[in-house]
Amino acid sequence: MRATAIGMLTLFSMFLTVTGAQSGERWAELPAFPAMPVPKTSGMAEVNDIKMYYAEYGEGEPMLFIHGGLGNADVWGHQIAEFSKDHLVIVADSRGHGRSTRSQKPFGYDLMTSDYAALLDHLKIGKVTLVGWSNGGIIGIDMAMNHPEKLTRVIAQAANVTTDGVKPDVLSNKTFNDYINVAGEQYRKLSPTPNEYDAFVTQISEMWATQPAWTAADLGKITVPVTLAIGDHDEAVKLDHTEVMAKDIPGAKLVILKEASHFAMLQDPAGYNAMIREAMAGR
Repeated sequence: MRATAIGMLTLFSMFLTVTGAQSGERWAELPAFPAMPVPKTSGMAEVNDIKMYYAEYGEGEPMLFIHGGLGNADVWGHQIAEFSKDHLVIVADSRGHGRSTRSQKPFGYDLMTSDYAALLDHLKIGKVTLVGWSNGGIIGIDMAMNHPEKLTRVIAQAANVTTDGVKPDVLSNKTFNDYINVAGEQYRKLSPTPNEYDAFVTQISEMWATQPAWTAADLGKITVPVTLAIGDHDEAVKLDHTEVMAKDIPGAKLVILKEASHFAMLQDPAGYNAMIREAMAGR
């Protein structure tokens, strides 16, 4: 996603006015991250040039959930509670996020995707259903292009495939800025480098300024089943951009999440989980 380090850091100390959101609307609120269940296993995997935090829950057909930019795996508490009933659920913190380390290597979606591919190899897991949100959805699409052998399907919510798919006024949205503040607080709590948030934001902002930059021809090569989901009040990603993505990815299905925003997994857990179930059933 497009951002600048200066702009992001400035917004951490500002509380901006809601633009068009009405008080009390579900899509205008950022619910607290849910409590995380106790994992079956967890650890730090050495992948590429970093140490990557991961956790596993439940048993069954594997599912990999990938969080969004600046965040961490704990956003998926509602989904873990649901899908660990009948699946092996894997979550992880992307490089530099949450508990995972980062290196001086520039952030890039291909690099972050290779981290997750290496994590699956480390865990000796073959194909997964990949559920990705925002940055995680972009990684899912990247995985579909570059590592399709590791995927049963991709369910990508609020992903963009070019930088102009991001709304230009996203950083003036209160709900989105509430998330930025929460992400900063959690970074300082979880990260092995808690005092280096500014440097982390600078690094990832450089990626967001130019990536992703995929063409219709790139997307047209995808062979795994893809479901694209977006909230009808998404603050960050343009609906028409997602509609074009659905046309460019062969066989892709588009799902509009009602009365939900970029943070649908927190705002409507039951509806979000139902969307995933339906996608996995091929409906």
